Amino acid sequence: MSGPLSGLTVVELAGIGPAPYACMLLSDMGARVVRVERIGRQLHAYDTDENRRKDVMSRGRHSIAIDLKDSEGLGIVMRLIEESDVLIEGFRPGVIERMGLGPDVCLRRNPKLVIGRVTGWGQTGPLSHSAGHDINYISLAGVLEGIGRPGEGPTVPLAYLGDWAGGGMFLVYGVLSGIFEAQRSGKGQVIDSSMVEGAAMLNATNYALHAWGESVTRGEHILSGAAPHYDVYECSDNKWISIGPNEPHFFEELKAKLMLDGELWRNQYDVSLWPQRKERLSAIFKEKPRQHWVSLLEGSDVCFAPVLDLMEAAQHPHNVSRASLETKFGVLQPMPTPKFSRTPGSIELAPAVRGEHTKEVLRDLGYSDRKVKSMLDANIVESRSFE
Repeated sequence: MSGPLSGLTVVELAGIGPAPYACMLLSDMGARVVRVERIGRQLHAYDTDENRRKDVMSRGRHSIAIDLKDSEGLGIVMRLIEESDVLIEGFRPGVIERMGLGPDVCLRRNPKLVIGRVTGWGQTGPLSHSAGHDINYISLAGVLEGIGRPGEGPTVPLAYLGDWAGGGMFLVYGVLSGIFEAQRSGKGQVIDSSMVEGAAMLNATNYALHAWGESVTRGEHILSGAAPHYDVYECSDNKWISIGPNEPHFFEELKAKLMLDGELWRNQYDVSLWPQRKERLSAIFKEKPRQHWVSLLEGSDVCFAPVLDLMEAAQHPHNVSRASLETKFGVLQPMPTPKFSRTPGSIELAPAVRGEHTKEVLRDLGYSDRKVKSMLDANIVESRSFE
């Protein structure tokens, strides 16, 4: 493996949501991630062998399938943990304890182990054992309330804010912080990553605006589409563009490009003029197709971009020039980021089917071929390949 995290070994207890997302990020940067899967268990409704090969979030892992209810199977996991730097899991509080893999047990076997645990509500608190999803976590965090149009209810976003940003990325942040500290102290610890608290951290700027007396109310927030100069507009071909010239000098650039003049455009922050301005800009942008506005505004200081779908984003010259999205293992996907000058990240392994690397992982742990065969015959482990 190459990348800045080369040499780091992670054990992932297979699940769904932010934990596998975090493991994808770690593997992209060179960590060796061994995904421990339960024999015969589907992770979700789309979990077939064929779909596994297309599951971008599962890339870069070795997969071993084990009967975790068998003492010998549990012993394999403990051997993995003994030789690893990180354990990551995303189950409800108490689940891994009941499996026999609780933090106390694992830290006794590997005192330097960093245990990353991610849940929606956190490991403690009145809601900690309740079910939930991204929409619930960002609601409790005070994030969802601020997303939406004037006079409308909150707009439900995709699962970016709770699962991926508030959950997966903050889990990686916590795990890497824990590793850094363990290198100095020689002691591991448990990272309790909550999607509610991660999402709340994304609101830091809004708490500052609130303290300054600025409105952060849904539909009034300057970054939520309330301002005519920070919004999306439909074009004549029913495609969309976005503009964001919040700063006065950028707004002057927009005025120059669109030849806007007169009293309506004099004071950018006169809120009383915003409805008229938005109506006028809507009419202007509706006159021409999206490509016209791309030709006129893209690359200028107007703060402009076309609103692209997944396939269009992959074909945009800027993204192409930076190799931001590419086809790997037959699937279009985002490439590892951020970019490193000396030790770039990479995608070393295609998404694996359950148990694809069982024999390889067991041999790396020191199990003999005879022992591996006996465990396969006893259904303690499972070895499969993609046909």
